[in-house]
Amino acid sequence: MGKVLIIGAGGVSNVVVNKCAALPDVFEEIVLASRTKSKCDAIVDGVKKRFNRAVITEQLDADEVQQTVALIKKHKPDLVLNVALPYQDLAIMDACLETGVDYLDTANYEPIDEAKFEYKWQWAYRDKYKNANLMALLGSGFDPGVTNVFCAYAQKHLFDEIHYVDIVDCNGGDHGKAFATNFNPEINIREVTARGRFWESGEWKSTDPLSVKQDFNFPGVGTRKMYLMYHEEMESLAQNIKGLKRIRFWMTFGEEYLTHLRVLQNVGMTGIKPVMYEGHEVIPLQFLKAVLPDPGSLAENYTGKTSIGCVIEGIKDGKNIRKFIYNICDHAETYKEVGSQAVSYTTGVPAMIGAKMMLTGKWKNAGVFNMEEFDPDPFMEDLNKYGLPWQIEDWNHSVI
Repeated sequence: MGKVLIIGAGGVSNVVVNKCAALPDVFEEIVLASRTKSKCDAIVDGVKKRFNRAVITEQLDADEVQQTVALIKKHKPDLVLNVALPYQDLAIMDACLETGVDYLDTANYEPIDEAKFEYKWQWAYRDKYKNANLMALLGSGFDPGVTNVFCAYAQKHLFDEIHYVDIVDCNGGDHGKAFATNFNPEINIREVTARGRFWESGEWKSTDPLSVKQDFNFPGVGTRKMYLMYHEEMESLAQNIKGLKRIRFWMTFGEEYLTHLRVLQNVGMTGIKPVMYEGHEVIPLQFLKAVLPDPGSLAENYTGKTSIGCVIEGIKDGKNIRKFIYNICDHAETYKEVGSQAVSYTTGVPAMIGAKMMLTGKWKNAGVFNMEEFDPDPFMEDLNKYGLPWQIEDWNHSVI
């Protein structure tokens, strides 16, 4: 069916490569590239043992557009699947434009020197991709990604009008470390320490970081305290869900995590501006990333579950209703299957499914698109089929 070039070799990439390898009828050939080739080789060793499939590995600095162009020209993939750092999105999109190849990622672009992530930079490529008859699919992870598709499914099947959406994300697992992040520490800490934002009555409103919180009963996990944050999927959903009055994003954090984070902030270790140390410029957050556990190393001893979904309220047949669409994922089970923890798994599986939608032509158009702009049904079907089964409940518990 197709050939895919996967860029990036972290925990999410491990899931993506394994899941692609399990579907040889769709992903006939796989090339894996990263700045550190040995990380690619380690992933491929696991794939070889599980599926007896050959995967080509390459060294690539994805910041350098011409390196990516040369690699694409060498291997001629049908799709570039970007699971590298969000800083590299635009460089990889440029390389795809130059070589005439479709593009997919899991997280939107953010500048390396400013803790600000939004879609404006990638949406600016809409005409370029449309004129080149190429497709770019943005945010094919879980949140963003699956949560967008949940909303599209609700709009298509469950509601006549959607008025309120609350995206709720809980990692109820335990990795046994005093302080560690479940995905790239640099990206994670920039995201958590940013000001909260939500969309209401046609405008964006902001809050101090982690200043708004409430308890929520997460299926499969139990009651946890969740905090209002900004997350990029709200930006596109606010435009694409008809009749929406408010959309918010919430994530859970344990007290120990928050205490460590406050201390690190107070001593300047989460800063992204360079400081001089013994004659060298050092970015504190990048140094912190170097000393924290690699998220991929957490998988083996991880216990517990994630519980992520959308509480959606609106009108159906003249009545006000509230539904909760969600997935529960078990850390230990994902480790048994592909050697990764559930946070990586819940991002990697949707990346594979998004790529499958594109390669099989079920999602196909010229331009730059967010997940909710396509028919949700085949994607929802594949979530059940490939490891992220979803449930829908009538939800009588309010979200403040």
